[in-house]
Amino acid sequence: MLAFIARRLVYMISTLVLISFVGFLIINLPPGSYIDVFQAQRQLQGTHTAEAELEALKRRYGLDKPVPVQYWIWVRGFVRGDFGRSFEFNREVSELIWERLGFTVAIATGSLLFIWLVAIPIGIYTATHQYKLGDNVATIVGMAGLSIPDFMLALVLMVVIQRLFGFTVGGLFSREYVDAPWSLAKVIDLVKHLWVPIVVVGTSGTAGLMRIMRGNLLDILNMQYVQAARARGLREATVVVKHAVRNAIHPLIMLLGMSLPTIISGSLIVSIVLGLPTTGPLYFNALRQQDMYLAGTFLMFLAFMLVLGNFLADILLGLIDPRIRYE
Repeated sequence: MLAFIARRLVYMISTLVLISFVGFLIINLPPGSYIDVFQAQRQLQGTHTAEAELEALKRRYGLDKPVPVQYWIWVRGFVRGDFGRSFEFNREVSELIWERLGFTVAIATGSLLFIWLVAIPIGIYTATHQYKLGDNVATIVGMAGLSIPDFMLALVLMVVIQRLFGFTVGGLFSREYVDAPWSLAKVIDLVKHLWVPIVVVGTSGTAGLMRIMRGNLLDILNMQYVQAARARGLREATVVVKHAVRNAIHPLIMLLGMSLPTIISGSLIVSIVLGLPTTGPLYFNALRQQDMYLAGTFLMFLAFMLVLGNFLADILLGLIDPRIRYE
């Protein structure tokens, strides 16, 4: 098992290094330099950047040096926690990310829990009750969940909640708590607003995961070893849970590992529609404005979460299925 983990760890580190190099090259593709963008933005604001400030930025990021040297300076700073400076916001990238990351993690984690707690039991039920009323109803609801765009569901919920409950949905806090210090009342207000994006983001994921679980379990239930377990007189619940579900859940674990980047990016369109202070809209704006250090940091965070999710999924699969360790 240790050799298996070591191999996967080497793959993860090698992939991150490759992604960082390719990502940095893509960041440098637009014409001009970060200094030109920064200076143009300051001029649009009616201020002039002193030459000493520009020279300090050039020395900090090595913008007057070859691209390989710039890459080394960027990677070395990234390892130390220096992600660079956002030219649009004129602030450190780390400050911009950390102040939004907590809300993003809360929404993403809540959405993942919602998806798995709802989709897995429904998928098992529909597979074990194929073509019955419950299966047909779940299939129709699942298809509707896959068909409805997240932003449309968000808009519908905003209208319905406002009509039925009388409070406005948008953001994560009511107006009086936006700039207020943290308190029990603010936490309660956050919980009142948090369930809406969790349900919206989780709806399409729940429908898709439910269909995958149903299809996988139907295939497993028709295999010979499951029929042999039934022939030995085991209870149907034991056959389904212990023998069938354990194998049917393998692809879902891999999907769970690949879903970790949503912790950084968030659901972009839903966040924009609902006005959520998450990292998704910030990343989108950085790409639009060519705010390269902010966009590059997000790119690396997404890549790190993706390879970390796959790494953890490989270990979990190795624990569930010993055959995977010796491949």
